Amino acid sequence: MRHKVDGRLFGRTANQRKALLRGIVTALFENQRIETTVAKAKEAKRIAEKMVTFGIKADVHSKRQVLSYVTDRTIASKLFTDIAPRFTGRNGGYLRIVQTRNRLKDSAPMAILEFIDYESIKQPKGKAKKEAKPEKAEKSTEKAGKKKTVKKADKKEMK
Repeated sequence: MRHKVDGRLFGRTANQRKALLRGIVTALFENQRIETTVAKAKEAKRIAEKMVTFGIKADVHSKRQVLSYVTDRTIASKLFTDIAPRFTGRNGGYLRIVQTRNRLKDSAPMAILEFIDYESIKQPKGKAKKEAKPEKAEKSTEKAGKKKTVKKADKKEMK
């Protein structure tokens, strides 16, 4: 009987399982959004929400706890400077799991694990790119106008 035995094993040894989840959580903090299987997303969500709670506390002990789990110091500092301040008014529920599709090879159910404010973060960058495109279009029309004037000058010289 599995009384009070918690967590998924993923058919791996304890070291492999820990390394897998550390990699998933680190990638989540780096990219703000990842796609993985539903089971792995649920396990990574448990750990990542604890890490964000440590990030909100932001004392020395919390930083050491996060650094003992996250594999990269720059990503850990990103957690304390960028990610955790966005959630200071919340008591949990920092992540969401959206089930997407079944993987083609083995029909494993896939899901996207992302922060709840992911759309609001990525939206301004998308708008900035759209604003940059008309500037490029203006430059191309200016170049086209210059080419036309050069062609007219060439025709005058030929006559």
